This record gives sequence, C-alpha cells and structure tokens, in this order.
Amino acid sequence: MKIRTLLWLFAVGILTIQCQKNYNDYAEFKAKPSYILQMNEEQRPYFEAYDKALKLWGTNYEELYVPTSFGMAHVIVSGPKNGEPIVLLHGMNASATSWYPNAKALSKNHRVFAIDLLIEPGKSDLMGEVKDIESIVSWYFEIFQKLQLEKFNIIGASRGGWLSVKIALHEQTKIKKMILLSPAQTFKWIQPSTGLLANIIYALSPEKKRLENVLESMSANVKKIDQTYIDQYFLGSQLDSINRFVVDMKPYSKEELHSLGMPILVLIGDDDLINNEKSLEVAKENIPNIDAEIIPNAGHFLSIDQAEMVNTKILEFLDSGSEDK
Repeated sequence: MKIRTLLWLFAVGILTIQCQKNYNDYAEFKAKPSYILQMNEEQRPYFEAYDKALKLWGTNYEELYVPTSFGMAHVIVSGPKNGEPIVLLHGMNASATSWYPNAKALSKNHRVFAIDLLIEPGKSDLMGEVKDIESIVSWYFEIFQKLQLEKFNIIGASRGGWLSVKIALHEQTKIKKMILLSPAQTFKWIQPSTGLLANIIYALSPEKKRLENVLESMSANVKKIDQTYIDQYFLGSQLDSINRFVVDMKPYSKEELHSLGMPILVLIGDDDLINNEKSLEVAKENIPNIDAEIIPNAGHFLSIDQAEMVNTKILEFLDSGSEDK
C-alpha cells in the first residue's frame, strides 16, 4: 500500500510540474521596470499614447517585461494559457499595439505573444548596442527561451515578416506554421514609387502634415485606422529609431526559401506598396509548402484594412491540416 501511495504521489507531482510548465503565468516578468515607473518627460507622452492604444486590444491581456542580454523585452500576452502559442512580429516604425485589429480573434483559442522590437518605438528597452541582424535574432531566441516557447506559430507583418523568415532559417524546428503579411524585401526588392518616396521623406523629417500622405500610401482606407493608434504612431516616429539595418534586409535566395519546410501562408493587399503579384510568384515558385493570396481592397496595412478577412484566413490556416500536406 505504501509503495502504491508513493507512486501515486510521484505521478501527481510530475503532473503538477508539467501543468506549471504548460500553463506558465510568467509571474517573474510582470513587475514594471524602472524605466517605465520613472519615465522621463521625453518618454512620457509616447508611453501614455501606447497605453491608450493598448486599450484597443479587445480582450484581456497582460504585459510582460523579459530581461535579456540586450535589454528589456516588452511582450503583450493574451488568450488561454493552454492555447497553442502564436508569436507576433510587427512592422517597421510600429509597435506591438499595431496588432489591435487582430488580437481579439487570434486570442480566442490561441496564446498570443506580441513582442515590441528592441530597435523600434515601443516599451522594450535597449541597453548598449545592437550590432547586426544576427544580434536581433539572438535577442528573439532569448525571449523564446525565457517564455518557454519550444514550438510555436509565427506571424510577421512587413519587416516582421522578413525577420520571421530569418528566425525560421536559424532554427526551423521551433516554427510550426508561419504567416507573412506583406513581408518587406523578402521575395523581391521594393520598387521605387511616389508612396515609397513619401515614406522616406517622413522618416527623415517626421512632421504631422506629412503623416497623412504616408498613411494613404500604406492603407487602402485610412479611415479604418483608429485615431488613437495614429496618435501613438506619430509620437513614436518622433523618437530615435535605429533603422540602419534596413540596408541588410535583402531578398532571400531561392535556396533559402526552398529550405523552409513548415507550412507558410503569404497574404498581400491588392494595392500594396511593398509587394505585388510578382512577389507571390517568387514565393510560390520557391517555397515548398505555401498558400498565397491577394487580399482585395487592402494596402500594405492589410491586417487593418481588411482585419476580419485577414483574421479569418489566418485562423483557417492555423487550424487546418496543411502541415500534413
């Protein structure tokens, strides 16, 4: 009887440890760091605007502050603790709040981790210097390790899409499925255009009178972008942003794309500044397990322009058996 009791207690203990691992509430990462508690006057307007934009999330969330060797990583977490994890990587000059039109739908049955990129506006805090793209990838893997994300789906928008591919090429076994929303310079070089020029001018001199032109070049319907998020986006553009790594964002080779073994969904807008049908042709020709579509009445900000349609396609892809093709 004693042996049986001991075996039962041992089994319960193992099960408890496993549950704690699977349903981690990350208590050690919930304390706000000093740079948030003691924000300076330059940071205050942006952080306040960030918090207002985060109220658009549409579902319950928690903010985590994950220490890394490069600085503090800010991560927005939502969805059931036992849900299959999704990592969200936002685009350039944006932050994790840009996922506000998608968070509620993605969090219904999945555990969502939206990460503020260290070299962009947001609540992540860079300590020291990030020397190259490989350092950014290493930073992401530190976060994955700290959050115990052993295998997950990843969704990247614009530069976040390019980085998603970079992460997958570094260690494919971690990525279950990948969704790329108009990934920047992933399949081909961005072609010069009036809209691209407007974005370059704004990046060099981010004045409010130029912001409308930028948004019109990126969105098929600027009125769909919540003003609260626009206010945060503008304030973020006033802060220093280390975008020297843009020159390192070269289209991936045919060999690199062909080596991607996980199921991949690529979506672009039909009025997309960054990608077009040629982008999808390159993707289809070189990625073995791919679904690719053009979203109607959408620009580069397709996850805002056609949020409901994009959310539906993402969830159908994640819940499908495409990984068994």
